[in-house]
Amino acid sequence: MPNRVKVLFLDRDGTINEDTGSYVATREQFLLIRRAGEAIALAREAGFRIVVVTNQAGIARGIATVEQVEDIHLYLGELLARYNTRIDGCYYCPSHPDYPHPDDERFMQCRKPETGMVDRAVADFLAEGLIVDRSSSFFIGDKVLDIECGLRAGLRTVLVRTGHNEEKLCFEQQIIPEFIADDLYQAVTGYILS
Repeated sequence: MPNRVKVLFLDRDGTINEDTGSYVATREQFLLIRRAGEAIALAREAGFRIVVVTNQAGIARGIATVEQVEDIHLYLGELLARYNTRIDGCYYCPSHPDYPHPDDERFMQCRKPETGMVDRAVADFLAEGLIVDRSSSFFIGDKVLDIECGLRAGLRTVLVRTGHNEEKLCFEQQIIPEFIADDLYQAVTGYILS
């Protein structure tokens, strides 16, 4: 019988690392938000699997390459190793509706707020004999589309005020997170693990 796991699905830019207002294409541009590494380590210690789910339309726009995005994720792994922790998976969507490309059409259902990346992660866990317990799993992000994606996927949701801080927009659009935190560290220590 498959084991059940709880997963922390995390947006990347503005949630884990500083959102510079442009696409992060180099290691030098990738700066962890204060205490984000510690937050991820604490969540893992508490039994959560960690999955990054990120729209990376910079690929479709020609601002970043697949290789650059994947190198950033390798670098994230190196940074998290300093906190004696790691992520279990990193899923990114390269497409953007305003920049169509034949190679990207298969990715259109993955772009948040669509749930394609979460669905792929859940399927990958299942292939390992693990069932994601959605009622105990969270989606944390800094944008309305993160909260909408989490809600559509049947996950618990937390909005962080770092990055775009779309708290007001969430309420205007009636896409309400379960909790609002100043940052990832507060989300984990002040709500998820409390």
